[in-house]
Amino acid sequence: MNGTMAASSSRIMLGPLVAAIDQGTSSTRFLVFNAKTAELLSHHQVEIKQSFPKEGWVEEDPKEILQSVYECMDRTCEKLTQLNIDISNIKAIGVTNQRETTLVWDKETGEPLYNAIVWLDLRTQSTVERLINKTPGKNKNHLKHKTGLPISTYFSAVKLRWLMDNVDKVHEAVLSHRAMFGTVDSWLIWCLTGGKNGGVHCTDVTNASRTMLFNIHSMEWDPELCTYFDIPMEILPRVRSSSEIYGLMKSGPLTGIPISGCLGDQSAALVGQMCFKDGQAKNTYGTGCFLLKNVGTKPVMSDHGLLTTVAYKLGREQPACYALEGSVAIAGAVVRWLKDNLGIIQTATELGSNSLLTLELLMAVTLFLRFLDYMHRTGNRAPEVKPSMPETTALGAAMAAGAAEGVSVWSLNPADITEVTSEKFEPQINPEESELRYARWKKAVQRAMNWETTEPVNNGNEETSIFSSVPLGFYIMGSMFMLIGAKYVAGQCV
Repeated sequence: MNGTMAASSSRIMLGPLVAAIDQGTSSTRFLVFNAKTAELLSHHQVEIKQSFPKEGWVEEDPKEILQSVYECMDRTCEKLTQLNIDISNIKAIGVTNQRETTLVWDKETGEPLYNAIVWLDLRTQSTVERLINKTPGKNKNHLKHKTGLPISTYFSAVKLRWLMDNVDKVHEAVLSHRAMFGTVDSWLIWCLTGGKNGGVHCTDVTNASRTMLFNIHSMEWDPELCTYFDIPMEILPRVRSSSEIYGLMKSGPLTGIPISGCLGDQSAALVGQMCFKDGQAKNTYGTGCFLLKNVGTKPVMSDHGLLTTVAYKLGREQPACYALEGSVAIAGAVVRWLKDNLGIIQTATELGSNSLLTLELLMAVTLFLRFLDYMHRTGNRAPEVKPSMPETTALGAAMAAGAAEGVSVWSLNPADITEVTSEKFEPQINPEESELRYARWKKAVQRAMNWETTEPVNNGNEETSIFSSVPLGFYIMGSMFMLIGAKYVAGQCV
């Protein structure tokens, strides 16, 4: 008894803690934050295997994804205990996830009916062409007024349509009313809250807005969109806000803890970077790289190739905020390609920090061009801020979870928010010099474009994949040469 009391009294009391599941394309992480200071206390990470059954196909095992979450939870709780931090102080769990990645499972058995089709998978090209061909004027933006998105291989509806058309188990489960569709957040929340024994089938507005089935104005699944893709609405998850209690953990060391935050990874990063004001933007790097700009409570449609998406809805009674998004599919993914496909490196660290930074900047050319073009047209020479704590995606999910009604351990009031320590960069040159450099930059980028060697598959119309504007092979080869050169120069300078 005395030993138990002594052990209890030696535990560090930090006040309420909030955890986040960060399920990304390449790995899963579980992180625990101090709700009062936003300090990251502990975390654990597990890599996720990807399979490539055919050229352009990318899949992941839903069971492996789920198991990685449990492993990360268990190991993080062990680490906290070793640090004498009481895990009973964890008051809520948030979920952030790779967006658009599509799963279908059997609600009676709980078994996945096929691998998860990852967001950058391109197998649906022919499905996309068929859908565009039946629109008036064969216009890929035919649904944009409702969804904010072009008809593209990127989004979940065409992946789900492919599964229904090509996988017998999925087709049969849909006909027998046993199928459940979801993105990764839906799969995890359903499993963690009980699965086939009462699990909660839901998603949040940010993930729903990436399916092409969701009306970003009414904030509901749209019957006309579902009819267009011929998808039964009964298999769709219930759409909830990004910050509310969805259900309770049903197993593991955190049994009984509410799951109360859910945001697609890019929206979570927007929240974690504290971009709550109209005009604030974030740019983050991972498997791909993405820039999101908060545009406030009314959606803004872009005429320059940017996507309109739901940024967040932080509470059932709170208004939704929207964002404009520019995206580049391949950034950090090239590191895995160099390691797993070419065998040039054994670990990512072999590239060296300078080389990796060079690679990320090269693969982000298109994104930054769009961002610079927007800044140029609006005359906005904004300062840039780089947080010293890199886990802002998980932080955003934790903030949403901790702020949920019924949890309320994390205030999102601007006056109460703890700013993440960061480094600030202000414009140092005059507008005239900026204009000159910008003109040179545009000229250089124009000279690097149009290296495609194959004819467009849609006979002269715009490419239907939003990735096709980047001649990937050219960038990869160019990046490899730059990597080798950067490594050589770094070696000469030592």
